[in-house]
Amino acid sequence: MHKVPVGVLGASGYAGRELCELIVRHPRLELAWATANDQCGTTVRAAGRDVTFIATGDAPLGAAVLVFSALPHGTSQPWVVRARESGALVVDLSADLRPGNGTHGIPYGLTELNRAAVSNAPLVANPGCYATSILTAIAPLFHAGLVPADATVVVNSASGVTGAGNSPKRELLFAEVAADFRAYALGNAHRHLKEMRATFESWGTTADLVFTPHLLPVARGILSTIVVPLERPLDDAIAPWRGAYANEPFVELSSHAPALRDVVHRNVVRISAAPIVGTRRPMLLVTSAIDNLMKGAAGQAVQNANLMLSLDETMGLAA
Repeated sequence: MHKVPVGVLGASGYAGRELCELIVRHPRLELAWATANDQCGTTVRAAGRDVTFIATGDAPLGAAVLVFSALPHGTSQPWVVRARESGALVVDLSADLRPGNGTHGIPYGLTELNRAAVSNAPLVANPGCYATSILTAIAPLFHAGLVPADATVVVNSASGVTGAGNSPKRELLFAEVAADFRAYALGNAHRHLKEMRATFESWGTTADLVFTPHLLPVARGILSTIVVPLERPLDDAIAPWRGAYANEPFVELSSHAPALRDVVHRNVVRISAAPIVGTRRPMLLVTSAIDNLMKGAAGQAVQNANLMLSLDETMGLAA
């Protein structure tokens, strides 16, 4: 069977390594090259295959039909431009091209919500991991007109340490994170808020969003708990999601709050919803769980690439 050659820019990071694993296992993709400046010449194992990293400047961009850019935020965009000029399709995993970051007209790869724009697109901006866990979880409420215009949506999300990347940082040392739990980016300061606010605007809502991320002493996974005010009570709390995601292979609805063990190493968003009692206006507590390296990064990037290449959307991905 003919395989599509693809390349990975920034393959030594956690998302980049995950991409290499998925590509090697994919029945229709072939890993043509993978770059990593700091580890240039290093050979690693990916899904049972040896992969030797090359310098980013040596990447034969024209040899790839599609390029995944997992380069750091702020450095990816120039390489995306070069890859497009070489004729390659591109999925950019950085924040550089996401909505709210100064660019316009680039499909935002929240696949379940923007499938038509992603399909056969030449360039897609892969969403942030937190944004994926939050926006996928609350979109059905907004699309059904159930959230008041003056609402404040309050989100607390906890992520494994791989979400911070693999650059050496004192605060991410084992002795610093083990047996601990802490908030960061306090005061609505996290960079994923830009794309989430821009998405709110595209939905036509003026609702506020208050987002506080937390660091979990685990390797991977994101658990988000989201308080959403409603226009009216719901007789069936999960009904909006049942209607919106009935045929989605990578969305799971649960009658109980999901846990990280339900989603790690899987390309899924698992969602539950329950009414909040004792409040003056109706509210829902929405809970979502994802693997930050799969549905929050590499898995969703492959899902988008499948659509861009007119392949089966689920190909090469574990549901």
